[in-house]
Amino acid sequence: MSTAKQVPVDASASPPNALERARQLASALLSERGEASGAMLSRELHDVVRKLGADDRHGFQRFLAAGFQPDATALRAAAEKYLAGATAEAAADLAQAADPPRQELLRRMNMAGGGTAALVAMRKEILARLRDEPALKLLDADLKHLFASWFNRGFLEVRRIDWQSPAAVLEKLIAYEAVHEIKGWDDLRRRLAPDRRCFAFFHPALPGEPLIFVEVALVEGLAGAVPPLLLQDGDEEAARLRAARADTAIFYSISNCQDGLRGVSFGNFLIKQVVEELQTELPRLQRFSTLSPIPGFRRWLTEQPRDGDAARLSKLESEGWWQDPELSEQLRTGLMQRCAVYLTRRPSSGRIDPVARFHLGNGARLERINWLGNTAPRGIRESFGIMVNYLYDHDQIEANHEAFVHGTIVRSAEVEALLDLS
Repeated sequence: MSTAKQVPVDASASPPNALERARQLASALLSERGEASGAMLSRELHDVVRKLGADDRHGFQRFLAAGFQPDATALRAAAEKYLAGATAEAAADLAQAADPPRQELLRRMNMAGGGTAALVAMRKEILARLRDEPALKLLDADLKHLFASWFNRGFLEVRRIDWQSPAAVLEKLIAYEAVHEIKGWDDLRRRLAPDRRCFAFFHPALPGEPLIFVEVALVEGLAGAVPPLLLQDGDEEAARLRAARADTAIFYSISNCQDGLRGVSFGNFLIKQVVEELQTELPRLQRFSTLSPIPGFRRWLTEQPRDGDAARLSKLESEGWWQDPELSEQLRTGLMQRCAVYLTRRPSSGRIDPVARFHLGNGARLERINWLGNTAPRGIRESFGIMVNYLYDHDQIEANHEAFVHGTIVRSAEVEALLDLS
């Protein structure tokens, strides 16, 4: 008795001609017929693309990136008209001629239910390929441009997340936390205790999907280390008492949740919105500060010329040096001085720490540098465990922002004293 040969099934393969069908639907969607029946065509296109295997989805993205370019003849004519007379009308005509039809196609693809989520997912895949396939940069730029409009502050809703929030949202906090890992449900519950707050931005096109969230600790004084913020006991009554005594809100973690929205700024709006929310809820709070990592410090320090302190700094290669009180104290002053120099370099001087750029650009003040604020492996690896407080003073935010734009890092007297020692 003979048996049929088993043929392996490629789960990533698409139905025959599915990629060609997706291309046809995209072209039809941009046609006059597509304008009249856009929602229906958009829905059909997304259905076809959703069923494509990974290789064919990549092929469809290449098709979008390579085609749907501006009309070269019309663009040249508009450019010549503008050069002949730089009027507002000529500038508008030039902008319209330069607008690639690809953007209109993407707008029409957004008409279908779930279209926004599908386009965000598409950009996530594109970003993973950009380094090896720069031809996709045009498609990526168009998506980012559109997302900046579709996800502007006017469409975003800030919500507080607590233990009563839907389980699906709570699961996403655990999955998306990018700064201090949430180690399961018990850990999450502690972070949502009465002396903690968590806020997130949501968008109506992505229901139940946080775009970005921030975790806040209500404490007394300016927190300088992560462990006390993460390892509080589980006694809710004690947490309520701590909240009642708190005079400071510490923003200790901010995490983006959607890779496909990378480069679309939400964090600055969220922090300022949360400050307003907390001021309304808890008027006794006097300070609003971050406890932030310094992810670029160690890399920067290793690139600097070694001076007479080289022998001492070489001890940083010792395993567990931070657990040796005597050795740690020997290294402390030199590292703190160098960190102050790193964080106060003019923005035009080269690479600026990305977290510093974010907060200082938002109008915060460089308030305090904290020794061994985070001795978790990542903290040691990135900044020798040093952390920093950026203070958000409502009355000084605009002035601090302007100073940063013009190349000045506004800092406290405490940070200035470290610079005087260096």
